[in-house]
Amino acid sequence: MSAPPHLCPDKSQAHNARLCSTEARKFVLMAAILASAMGFIDGSVVSVAMPAIRADLDASLTQVLWISNAYLLTLSALLLVGGALADRFGVSRVFTLSIAGFVITSIACSIAPTADSLIVARALQGVTAAVMVPGSLAIIAQAYPADARGRAIGTWAAASALTTAVGPVLGGALLDVAGASAWRMIFALNLPLGAIAVWLLLTRTTPVGGESSTRLDVPGAVLATLGLGLLAYGLSGAEHGSAIDRAMLVWSGAGLGVFAGFLLVEARSPHPMMPLRLFWSRAFSAANLITFALYFALSAVLFYLPMTVISGWGLSAFEASLAFVPMTVFIAILSPLSGKWAEAHGAHKFIGTGAAIVAVAFAGLGLSAPSQAFWAATVPLCALMGFGLALAVAPLSSVVMASVPEDATGAASGINNAVSRVAGLCAVASMGTLAAATYAACGGTASFGAAADGAHHLSALNAGFTAVSLASAVLAALAAAWAVFRLRTP
Repeated sequence: MSAPPHLCPDKSQAHNARLCSTEARKFVLMAAILASAMGFIDGSVVSVAMPAIRADLDASLTQVLWISNAYLLTLSALLLVGGALADRFGVSRVFTLSIAGFVITSIACSIAPTADSLIVARALQGVTAAVMVPGSLAIIAQAYPADARGRAIGTWAAASALTTAVGPVLGGALLDVAGASAWRMIFALNLPLGAIAVWLLLTRTTPVGGESSTRLDVPGAVLATLGLGLLAYGLSGAEHGSAIDRAMLVWSGAGLGVFAGFLLVEARSPHPMMPLRLFWSRAFSAANLITFALYFALSAVLFYLPMTVISGWGLSAFEASLAFVPMTVFIAILSPLSGKWAEAHGAHKFIGTGAAIVAVAFAGLGLSAPSQAFWAATVPLCALMGFGLALAVAPLSSVVMASVPEDATGAASGINNAVSRVAGLCAVASMGTLAAATYAACGGTASFGAAADGAHHLSALNAGFTAVSLASAVLAALAAAWAVFRLRTP
């Protein structure tokens, strides 16, 4: 279905990255915001809803990890291919189809009868998200001319931050009111949001043909998905926290071997999904290493904190969700300012300071866990974590963009985004093994993150979260040191 002629008055405008008329741009922006909202809400709410999902589906800890990791695996592995699909077949067409696919897979998540079927649905949801996530910004870039694009992206970013903050709160409130099975409604909410976004795109834009010369790196995508999947499987460890065994090492080693094959293919491919030449830049390599360490630590804490306070401390899902609000508010308000300050005073100083503050916050969360002082310690420390991230995130993105040639900024941004997703994938898997092993070593008789009444269950649960938090603090501190001593703004 094409847009009415008056919305895209001439083809030359469309081929010059103007999908539609000036009057229709705001509707394209609205569709991009709705699509981003679905992705962000699913990412932030699922961690809060995970205890309810586990209870409702009687899922094991390993299954819980894969409900998260199945989504992260396909999203991170196929993210760069998703951008290439838009170039090949047209941004509007591909973006619209990806939203429809995300809605369909979200419905599959909402009706999943078992934990295993939910894992499969989440993997498929990640495939569609890998196209939808880069598409939301790409369609804004095509709909708006350069002189108006910055303001449009700023509006998109502000709206995304708002949905990230509000999503967990609304999801937590829904779970408290409607009970554990309400997690299904969280996925189902994507249906009206996606339907509106698709309708706006179909009625307000004219599909623009992609560039036929753009090729898809299919071997790279297959190897990246297989390698990351094997690695995540190996890192996931045993359900009850047994020591690292031979099977874990074999699976992890196989994953690393396949990923090494992926790098070899990328080095020789004429159209790689990950141009390795970008890593010749010292600043680009350092920025991505910092990104991996920082987002690994962040993903681990944000995934296991709700599980601990809901299943162990007895807090409601709504109360647990409030810990995320200060972090999001700080990032939304301070990130634009930190970006400007970093340009004037040096990005590495702000990245280093921010990462160090995050490390202190993570250490505080770990050390205060046995006291279970959610309002007196956990929430303030989450606010401190948000302050540190607000200082670091924007300057880190700026370094990534400034460290590569101008014609490679799109690829650089995609790689950095993929690195952050891979970090989350590895964090959820490996820290689950650490949490489970610590829980078992401290006398836990059930399973980490499960609701239980055993004599040592609560103390073992807190010990497991402490181990995750302190390990995350070490990684954040290493990121800070790397920024100060190795990272230099180009």
